[in-house]
Amino acid sequence: MLIHPWDSATEDEALDFVRANEFGHLIAAGRGREVPVVVPTQFLLTGDRTILLHLARPNPIWAAIEENPAVVVSLAGDWSYVPGAWKTLPGLEDPRTGVPTTYYAAVQLVCRAEVVGDAEGKTEILRAQLARLEPDGELVDPAEHGRRLPGIRGLRLTIQEVNGKFKYGGNADERHRRHIADRLAERDGPGDAAARRHLLRRLDG
Repeated sequence: MLIHPWDSATEDEALDFVRANEFGHLIAAGRGREVPVVVPTQFLLTGDRTILLHLARPNPIWAAIEENPAVVVSLAGDWSYVPGAWKTLPGLEDPRTGVPTTYYAAVQLVCRAEVVGDAEGKTEILRAQLARLEPDGELVDPAEHGRRLPGIRGLRLTIQEVNGKFKYGGNADERHRRHIADRLAERDGPGDAAARRHLLRRLDG
């Protein structure tokens, strides 16, 4: 993806966004395919360099990974449409000349995939995911679903490259960005609060 210098995220900032979401698209190009295999999936970021997840055995992505273990995990979110008039200052600029845009955050992780096929390995992945998603520990241990384990395969992804983009008006001056922050607060539609937080965090940081 195109990342302008003013939209570029630090690695820590990008990984924080990943931890806060942990749902995205796993993309495997394979070899000689007309289009890649793209799978929406929940996943778990452990530490800073490992992603764990599991998928059903019939999933078409397995063949693509066997052809080529290089994959991408792609996330995007916290988006909000910014009308053109918002990008002009009242009384100082013609609102008809404002250029509309969409604010959003996006992270793409280039990874190397390792398929986990043994029962214990898959169980450990499930335990790790449940520890994050079901912290109360009220569910039985995944090992008790032993008969179902053959129906899934696990994946361990080693992150090799982190590309983060936070497109929140970083190319505009402070006065224009704070004006947009005020408009986002007033509208308070889906995505507006998150976009405003990113805008102000990057402005004040």
